[in-house]
Amino acid sequence: MQGHVGDEGPVTDNPRRRDVLRAGLAGAALLAAPRRAPAIIAGGEPLTQWGIAAGDVTPDGAVVWSRTDRPSRMHVEWSVDPGFRRHVRQAGFSEALETSDFCAQVPITGLPADRRVHYRAMFENLETGAMSAPITGSLLTPQLRPGRPLKFAWSGDVGGQGYGINPDLGGMRIFDVMRGHQPDFFIHCGDMIYADSVYQAKKGAKGAKGRAWTNLLTPEKQKVAETQKEFWGNFRYNLLDENLRRFYGEIPLVVQWDDHETKNNWWPGRILDEDDRYTVKSCSLLSARARKAFFDYNPIAVADGHVGRIYRALPQGPLADLFVLDARSYRAPNNENQQSKLGPDTAFFGGNQLRWLARGLKQSQATWKVIVCDQPICLMVAHGQYTFEGIANGSGPARGRELEIAWLLSFIKRQGIKNVVWLTADVHYAASHHYHPDRASYKDFNPFWEFVSGPLNAATFGPNRLDKTFGAEVVWHGIPEGTPFGASPFLGLQFFGVVEIDPQTQALTVSHYNLAGKKLNETRIEAGS
Repeated sequence: MQGHVGDEGPVTDNPRRRDVLRAGLAGAALLAAPRRAPAIIAGGEPLTQWGIAAGDVTPDGAVVWSRTDRPSRMHVEWSVDPGFRRHVRQAGFSEALETSDFCAQVPITGLPADRRVHYRAMFENLETGAMSAPITGSLLTPQLRPGRPLKFAWSGDVGGQGYGINPDLGGMRIFDVMRGHQPDFFIHCGDMIYADSVYQAKKGAKGAKGRAWTNLLTPEKQKVAETQKEFWGNFRYNLLDENLRRFYGEIPLVVQWDDHETKNNWWPGRILDEDDRYTVKSCSLLSARARKAFFDYNPIAVADGHVGRIYRALPQGPLADLFVLDARSYRAPNNENQQSKLGPDTAFFGGNQLRWLARGLKQSQATWKVIVCDQPICLMVAHGQYTFEGIANGSGPARGRELEIAWLLSFIKRQGIKNVVWLTADVHYAASHHYHPDRASYKDFNPFWEFVSGPLNAATFGPNRLDKTFGAEVVWHGIPEGTPFGASPFLGLQFFGVVEIDPQTQALTVSHYNLAGKKLNETRIEAGS
């Protein structure tokens, strides 16, 4: 990899007003109350109304997350008995303090393979010793020998373009639709929050014939996020949605970030001179606060001993290994993207992460290698008139950020690595892309598929212009002809995908769904093809 970007430092070095409406607060309080939440008793018991979640489930264990409202110690235990009457194991504890907005995570290990595991958390008030009522969740552990299909879902983009939680519609109902599929886990491909999106009580809804969108409001969503408390508040806002909380309690998470956890189209070192909404102009400072909120509010395992690193590998048994990428922390500034040689100004993943991914793909013994990427490879995403936010820069020879992709694809071919599939979101529509060297200007790679999904709860865009450097072909996309650019969620063009791997044939099938739960498209890929 001659001339490639050198080793970067730790992730942490590089690291979108009005008074709250009474009606909004009343609606938020109603939506925030879980259907089966225990009654709150006076006397100092910590509150648990923000739900519970598990994440980064592997054969080695998982991470459990929850939140309370005061300095507490979160105790976690688990059992294969949903009633916790027998075989209860203590997982450990972690402090929930002001420094994490009273969030806590506890790893659980020693889980049996291919079992439904039930976990629960209780918060102990560190001042009085009073205990909260338990809050429970469950997860399905990976198989060591395939006997059932491996099934998981993915999507991205929650709360963009001013579309928050609409109580008139029952909140973010797509999470309940996804829950009905009962995937083994859900991959959130980034833009979990829109820290740069300001909400109004009512807003226009493009393409909805005069209908107005109603938002729940909290103080943190009435300005762009700049302080640590405001970034925390953006994550806390989404937890007001009952559909999301219930989904998190039943379906384990795999999360990554993109730009809107911080600011649209940010890169390390960017200064926001052009955005008057911000008094904090440094994206490095904003992203450091955003990263802390991201880790405080999600169940994320420490990646290979690197605290604060988002890119990580998550084995799922013999059928699949997940490689979760971070295309934000190491990228060069957005530029013309036309360089002919690898260098610091062409970085997208960065040298360390790219070599880590190459090693992981080579060492993987799983049938399928699933690369979870923040952005699509072949879709044009501009930043201004002459610069680019994404990888693609227009058809032609591989240049700029495409050089990292070219190096990786050629490595995969040379090493004989089979069954690599890419999953992504970001562009606010669903699509299936097939890449083939016969159609490409850069030809040193084997054919592969990339699947795009989202948004979950945001405006709908696309389809984007296609870059054919790597021979991409749009096999399917989910945008009906005549759809307005930036269509509101009223139109139902909110998407998620489901991947299912057959344990006998080892074929991988990808299905796209919409907000109504209708299957829109299906692609079956045979192993080794």
